[in-house]
Amino acid sequence: MTERDAGAPGLARLAGLLADETRAACLLALLDGRAWTAGELARHAGVAASTLSEHLGKLVAGGLLAEERQGRHRYVRMADDRVAQLVEDLAAQVAPEAAARRPRTLRASSAGSAMARGRTCYDHLAGRLGIAVTDALTGRGLLRQDTGFALTDAGLGWFDTARISLRPTGRRPLARACLDWTERRPHLAGVAGAALCRHALDTGWCVRIGSERAVKVTPSGERALSELLGINAVALR
Repeated sequence: MTERDAGAPGLARLAGLLADETRAACLLALLDGRAWTAGELARHAGVAASTLSEHLGKLVAGGLLAEERQGRHRYVRMADDRVAQLVEDLAAQVAPEAAARRPRTLRASSAGSAMARGRTCYDHLAGRLGIAVTDALTGRGLLRQDTGFALTDAGLGWFDTARISLRPTGRRPLARACLDWTERRPHLAGVAGAALCRHALDTGWCVRIGSERAVKVTPSGERALSELLGINAVALR
């Protein structure tokens, strides 16, 4: 018999944490990059608060979520961008199966359409909006995709001209490809993707809609993205 790989127990524990529908629903909800209260997540997952609390305890103990308390409220968020990347990558693998099921209600259909049109993927833009921005950056020579995602010198200059600050944190890459689970193509993530998303929300180019991760481009956002990247407004609607 060969000696068991030292990483096997840890991988098994991680898989066990993810192998529960309620915990998976919580992790997907937290991909919006915000902190949620335990009560909000319980309602979202459709379980009792006591049940949800037990699940959150496991996710926090397992290092997938970070917890903070303010008064009587308990907030949780993704532990870091690496956890968010793991969840998004796994979600992309099962997206075709989920897409094959027709929404049961008009509300669910509308929410699904909004998510496909534009959403946040933890802290960067995804959906058709994210792909449109990524394609525009690539088409203008600001982003390279031939050997992995990388900003060109012109791309660094573009972010500076647009007054979008690139503040590297830790070992996070400046630019990274993230597989979009609705478009089945990569969109821009990493420091640059997060900075662009943060700028879009702070300046009102995009606003959040609904209770999930969906965002829509505002008229001012359409003008800005047209002027800065030549993106046709039709592609953003």
